[in-house]
Amino acid sequence: MRNILIFNILLISGCQYFQPKEQTEERVIARVGEKELIESNLNALIPANLSASDSVVFVEKFVLDWVKKQLMISRAEDAIDFNEARIQNKVLDYQYALMVHELEKKYIEANLNEKVSDAEIQSYYDEKSENFVLRQNLAKCVYFKIPSKAPNVWRLRRALRNYPRDTTEIWEYAEEHAVKAFVEDSVWVKFDEVLIETPLKDVNDKAAFLKTNSSVEVSDEDFIYFLKIFEYKTVGEIAPLEFIKESVSDIIINKRKIALKKELEKKIYEEAEQTNAFEIYSN
Repeated sequence: MRNILIFNILLISGCQYFQPKEQTEERVIARVGEKELIESNLNALIPANLSASDSVVFVEKFVLDWVKKQLMISRAEDAIDFNEARIQNKVLDYQYALMVHELEKKYIEANLNEKVSDAEIQSYYDEKSENFVLRQNLAKCVYFKIPSKAPNVWRLRRALRNYPRDTTEIWEYAEEHAVKAFVEDSVWVKFDEVLIETPLKDVNDKAAFLKTNSSVEVSDEDFIYFLKIFEYKTVGEIAPLEFIKESVSDIIINKRKIALKKELEKKIYEEAEQTNAFEIYSN
């Protein structure tokens, strides 16, 4: 609301070249030509809970800014032949953007259903799947970063070869020795993020790498890195629903918000039409 109040003051004082100057008994804080900044309007803008010294700083800055703006407007009026109708339309658009946004926000908060069913998500995904083309490679995998001096690394190596039969030994060894591990083998992850701490981060064609490798072991001076890949999706393919489910839900909710905005506008118009709250005169 504070922004709306600022707009109202600027509309009253900054755009008074549309209206004749009115006499007032209120205290005038500043004047530029025939435009005046009135004390009551300024007081309404001072934020609550400011200390006395902070209030003084706020007022001084606001008044100086107001004066500079009025001087610029005055110079523009002198230098340019403005189309007043166009200016008024822009002012109306600005007022609309500020005030209607708050009204729409309140209406949406009161009426928005934020629950999105799996069936709705699946239906939208099936209908709009071409909109979900991957821009990054994905994988379902397990990953382990093990110190090069860790004991009995062969246990992890053997268990990964037998995956998923030896999962218990894998988890036990990883819990005891792994510096980093990712074990959610049913979750799609960004492949670049998996490789970021490994010597494989510099692989140029990661899509080709995914297609030709299912189990990888590499090392550097300090660590051994184990990677086992179960599924993958490469750039240009349709993203799996599991990976973008939350994004699809957000899209559906955003569409509901847009629909509510249109509903509010229609509702207000129809109510006004029924009560003869407006008239449109034909030429």
